[in-house]
Amino acid sequence: MSAFMLTTMVLLFALSVPIAIAILGASIGGAVLFTSLNPLVVAQRLVATLDSFPLLAIPFFILAGNLMEAGGISRRLVEFAKSVVGGVQGGLACSCVLTCMIFASVSGSSIATTFAIGAIIIPAMIKHGYPVPFAAALQTTSAELGVIIPPSIPMILYGVSAEVSIGDLFVAGIGPGLLIGGALILFVFATCLWNGWGKADGEGRMPMWPSLLQASWGLAMPVIVLGGIYRGIFTPTEASVVAVIYALFVGVVIYRTITLGALIGVLRRSVISSSVIMFIIAAAGVFSFLITRAGVPATIGAWLVEMFSGPVAFLLAVNAVLFLVGMFIETSAAIIVLAPILAPVAAQFGVNPVQFGLIMIVNLAMGMITPPFGVNLFAACQVAGISIDKIIGHLIPFVIVIIACLAVVTFVPEASLFFLDVLSSR
Repeated sequence: MSAFMLTTMVLLFALSVPIAIAILGASIGGAVLFTSLNPLVVAQRLVATLDSFPLLAIPFFILAGNLMEAGGISRRLVEFAKSVVGGVQGGLACSCVLTCMIFASVSGSSIATTFAIGAIIIPAMIKHGYPVPFAAALQTTSAELGVIIPPSIPMILYGVSAEVSIGDLFVAGIGPGLLIGGALILFVFATCLWNGWGKADGEGRMPMWPSLLQASWGLAMPVIVLGGIYRGIFTPTEASVVAVIYALFVGVVIYRTITLGALIGVLRRSVISSSVIMFIIAAAGVFSFLITRAGVPATIGAWLVEMFSGPVAFLLAVNAVLFLVGMFIETSAAIIVLAPILAPVAAQFGVNPVQFGLIMIVNLAMGMITPPFGVNLFAACQVAGISIDKIIGHLIPFVIVIIACLAVVTFVPEASLFFLDVLSSR
């Protein structure tokens, strides 16, 4: 049954069938042809998968990100980032990374980050003489931070699937997020100096203090949301509702940029985005239920333990597999299907489940920026108005930087667990 389901799913992917339909179709085929289960079980598992309180955070964080964009918060964050690092050569490109880091600390979505920040920063970079493919590649990669810096939708999914504390994952995500963001800024700065780009980046930027004052409401959001989670005031799910209320208050009352018509548009986009993700999650839940019932996770786990003699070999193999999986399967679906299989095996090799969650998320996040199904790649190319083939040459060095950071996250546990250990010791 498992072989049939996997083969059918891959075949449907190759035929460009939507991800959720492909996964659900393979699951239904496996349940009907190879089990004695009543087909109604599929419908029951669809509902049961979504019947999870932590999953409620996903649509609310998506809505919060869209409200930030519509309310002008993202534009003010860009101006603030430009005022901080925009005065040096390549500062505008560095501000792209910095802004994505700030925006990611609330939106939890790389796609939301790509559209909200890319629509502002890519035209600005082009205006300052940066090559269009470089600007698009930079935005594509920087937006990846949306799923690494907490709060993060994939972290919520991993926590639910692997039964790991979502709060611990959020704390642990700070280290890898800062590592990757810092590495990207250094690489971008060096690249701009080498190529002579961005010499006029200081023109037209606001002074730091006025831009800080203007962006203060937006900067306060991650402090309130993440601070509330870490202080135990509210859960990650409740934090997502707080983020929505705060973004709505700032956009309507403070900045007064969200009108009734704009709010309707925001709600429509949020419903569509949430529905797509939730459908994928539900379909992947059915798939996971069937392969678990067939004993596949236990079989794979036993094989992996027998195949690899130690944690280093296991982690190298897992990184290679996850990198390939991320290129072809949507991140949410991959996490729901693979986390219950791989997390217990990683624990047998002595890998902390929180650290393994970050390894998995960073790995799969690269799939968002690599062909053939990189959603960030498509979004950034759409914003920049160029084809994917023109961006690849500029994208490869960024991917290498991310892989180098992934190696640190994989083999230096403190990169993920430092902040968690600090909070635990207090």
